[in-house]
Amino acid sequence: MTPTGRWFEPKRPSKSAAAVLLALAGVLAACAPPAGRLNLTPVNFSALAGWTEDSPKDAIAAFRRSCARLAPTNPGRRMGPRDIGALADDWNAPCAAAETLRGLDGRAAREFFEAHFVPFEAADGGETEGLFTGYYEAELQGSKTASARYSVPIYARPDDLVTVDLGEFRSDLRGRRVAGRIVSGRLRPFPDRARIEGSTQSVKARPIVWVDSAIDAFFLHIQGSGRVMLDDGSVIRVGYAAQNGHPYSSIGALLIRSGDATREQMSMQWLRAWLKHNPQQARRLMAKNRSYVFFRVLKGPGPIGAEGVALTPGRSLAVDRKFVPFGIPVWLDVAELPRGIGKPPRRLRRLMVAQDTGGAIKGPVRGDVFWGFGAEAADRAGAMRAQGRYFLLLPRATAERMRARAGQS
Repeated sequence: MTPTGRWFEPKRPSKSAAAVLLALAGVLAACAPPAGRLNLTPVNFSALAGWTEDSPKDAIAAFRRSCARLAPTNPGRRMGPRDIGALADDWNAPCAAAETLRGLDGRAAREFFEAHFVPFEAADGGETEGLFTGYYEAELQGSKTASARYSVPIYARPDDLVTVDLGEFRSDLRGRRVAGRIVSGRLRPFPDRARIEGSTQSVKARPIVWVDSAIDAFFLHIQGSGRVMLDDGSVIRVGYAAQNGHPYSSIGALLIRSGDATREQMSMQWLRAWLKHNPQQARRLMAKNRSYVFFRVLKGPGPIGAEGVALTPGRSLAVDRKFVPFGIPVWLDVAELPRGIGKPPRRLRRLMVAQDTGGAIKGPVRGDVFWGFGAEAADRAGAMRAQGRYFLLLPRATAERMRARAGQS
């Protein structure tokens, strides 16, 4: 993938469920596997290979969208993990400066980031390289009513789905979430993909729209947003609303483990073709990804990322919010597959903004690049799966606090 299961702000649980959820948080903490650790090393901008070649004007526009989201935040609120130690008011100076900037050239845009941020090389323990993939806004064919052709529902959020931010109960669970439904006063697992698709009685949800391909619907769940083209020429844009709480499983990885595919040939395009040409096996294989995504109708610009802002093609990055807070500019340095036969691989080096997340995006050094909408975006996203590294650009106030803390230790 890509980030299936982008987390929007969940509804707060009812008081009757609070004790159950708090107990659940304790159980999860006790049985959770060891997590990676984000290590940050301050560097100069000269250490960012390709920095002077990028023209980050679009990154400033993306950053302003994040600033609008940060504006109503409590000034003393901690942003992101304790390892970073950023506070909401650390963003005041860079956000105020960004609001005044219009019509910049590439050099002036770089000077803005150099003036207000300090780059830190990110590592998972001592390992600076991690996996980077791509995603896009999918396109499907659909109808507002079910028929023999349009038989696959795209569901809205179920009425009985409860999504829980465990960080609201314990600070050491910040960034972790679960979902389920209340049964006899207890939070129980929500039905998985196989049960939801096998019985319309398993969920209390209404279809937003019906589409003509279970495979297209599956990839919509993976991408998290899409455009459904109706027969009358109109378009319904849908975006992530909730997820059923089951972990995301890569069916591509399952095919590699079974010997039906090699790691070298695996891509989104190859996987889609395999599913199409193996319809009986395809349904069983897709059901092994127990994660299931529910949607909402989107209005205005989009798609909308987990931060709650419209994503910018080529400049918005999905990250693991357990390690990287939303709104942080990120310098990405990753290998990209060649565009055409016989062309050498190239490096993708550009400034992004952390504005999204997803169930498959796990770890201190892990990212998913949003490429936009259309065939070119789909091709670029589907072919992107490479090792790379990134640098977090932290506000100078945050960097000074980290430097002082390091000096005291």
